[in-house]
Amino acid sequence: MRSPPGNPYDPFDGHTLHAALEQLDILTDRRPDMAFVDRGCRGHGVETVKVFISGARRGVTRTIAKLLRRRSAIEPMTGHMKTDGRLIRCPLKGTEGDALFAVVCGCGHNIRMILRNLRVCLCHFIWLITLLRGLTPGADRHQRPQIAAGAC
Repeated sequence: MRSPPGNPYDPFDGHTLHAALEQLDILTDRRPDMAFVDRGCRGHGVETVKVFISGARRGVTRTIAKLLRRRSAIEPMTGHMKTDGRLIRCPLKGTEGDALFAVVCGCGHNIRMILRNLRVCLCHFIWLITLLRGLTPGADRHQRPQIAAGAC
């Protein structure tokens, strides 16, 4: 998550594509081979990476079309961060506050996704424990294991 300085008209448009690729290179120590972007990135001027624009028909194989659909699946994350993370209204003052709030909002979104996965793992673990408790030699084999209501 990053808040670009100034007031670019859209953080995902072509004017910030070079900065986003540079940040990706810094974070992962690798330069990507391909980038999948929306139509706002036409005329981006990036020549080191093959850029695919969603909605394009020319030169799109089945694999590339599948990757473009994957990009479309990631787009709702921005909407969730705006609503769930309250990214629309920043309570912090100034450009530093905007940049800090964007990073904190991204961290909060990641923590919510981690907690959701941990909740699913906990439900599976509780189910497995109750299943194994029901199969012990001293237990009545004709009884089904009871799971507490609301445990999952």
